Parts: sequence; C-alpha cells; structure tokens
Amino acid sequence: MTVLVFKTSVLKSKQVRRLKPLLNGLVEPEGRWNFDLEDCDNILRVETHQHPIDVASVLKNQGFVCEEL
Repeated sequence: MTVLVFKTSVLKSKQVRRLKPLLNGLVEPEGRWNFDLEDCDNILRVETHQHPIDVASVLKNQGFVCEEL
C-alpha cells in the first residue's frame, strides 16, 4: 500500500461528502483517505494500491484541481 499526497481545490466539508462515495470506491476495502481542509493546500492523503493518476482523475472529473505532491 502506498500513501499518496495531493494538493486540491476542495474547500468545504460539503464537497468532501460529495466525493466520499467516489473515493471510497477507489480505495476500498483496504485503503483509507482524508482531507486536511485547514492546510493551505487543502491536502488529500490516500492510502491505496491505485496509481496517483487514478486518484487525481476522480477529483478532476468532478471539477476540482488535484496535483500530486
């Protein structure tokens, strides 16, 4: 399992709730994810076997900026 860290444009808890089912589907059953919306880069941390491009594309398809750090 790899820990991936992304800079995002996700700003609000409401947006996180909208992304929750998509991110859960991407990382389950073993992976985990969380946002740090208090960080200046609105960090998304993901523990997964997925490729970083797969994770970023989920957010980008929903209209968010998502760049791997």
